[in-house]
Amino acid sequence: MPKNRGKEGRDSYLFGKNFMQDKIKEAVFDMSFLLERGYGESSSCELVGNRHKLNKRQQQAIKGMSAAKTAVIRRKEKALLKESLSGKEIIVDGFNQIILLESMLSNAYLFEGKDGAIRDLSSLHGTYKSVNQTEEAISLIGDFFKNHNSEKIIWIFDKPVSNSGRMKAKLLLIAKEYGYNWEVILENNPDKLIAKSNLVAITSDAWILDRVESWFNLMKELMPDDYEFVVTS
Repeated sequence: MPKNRGKEGRDSYLFGKNFMQDKIKEAVFDMSFLLERGYGESSSCELVGNRHKLNKRQQQAIKGMSAAKTAVIRRKEKALLKESLSGKEIIVDGFNQIILLESMLSNAYLFEGKDGAIRDLSSLHGTYKSVNQTEEAISLIGDFFKNHNSEKIIWIFDKPVSNSGRMKAKLLLIAKEYGYNWEVILENNPDKLIAKSNLVAITSDAWILDRVESWFNLMKELMPDDYEFVVTS
C-alpha cells in the first residue's frame, strides 16, 4: 500500500513561494484570459506553458487553477454555504474528494482555482490504491455532513476503476459502524450522473461544476487555516 499522496521530489521548487508562485499566477491569468475568449483548454495550456517555460507538472497545476471569467461567475453563483446543508441529500464525487483529502493529509501541494475549488495533481490512471490517510479522509467527510445534519450521502465511484468495489465495501462497513446514512453507487459514467442529479454536488471537477444545480466547496471547509496552498491572487 502506498504510504501517502505527498509532495513529489521537485514540488517544493516547482511550486515554492516567491518566484515560482508568482510565475504560476501569471500563467493562470494568461490561460484564463484565453479560455474566456474561446480557446480550447489543451491548446491554451500548451501555449501558456511554453511562454512561461513550465514543465508538465506545472502545466497540470495551471490547468486546474484556470477558468474563463464567465465560468467562474456561474460556478460561484451555484456554490452553497454550509448553513444550507441541513436536511439536504449530498452526492459525492468519491475518488475525486477522497484523493484530495488524502493529498491534504499527506501535506501535498494543493491549488485553488479561480472558481475557489481546491485541486491537486493526483490521477487515477484506471487504478485506485488506498494509502495511510484513506480512512481518515473518509471519516472527515462523514463527520462533516453528520455534524451539519445532512439527510443522506450518495457516494459515486467510477466502476471501471480498479478497486472501486473494495472501496464500496469499505464505505458500507464504515456507514454501518458509525450510523451514517450512506448509499454507494458504482457507475460507468459518474461525472454525467452527478451532473444530472438535482442534489448538492461535492466535487472539484470543472466539467461537473459547470453542469450541476448546486455544489458545496467541502475541501475549503476541511483545510486547516494554516495549510499552505497555491492560490491565484
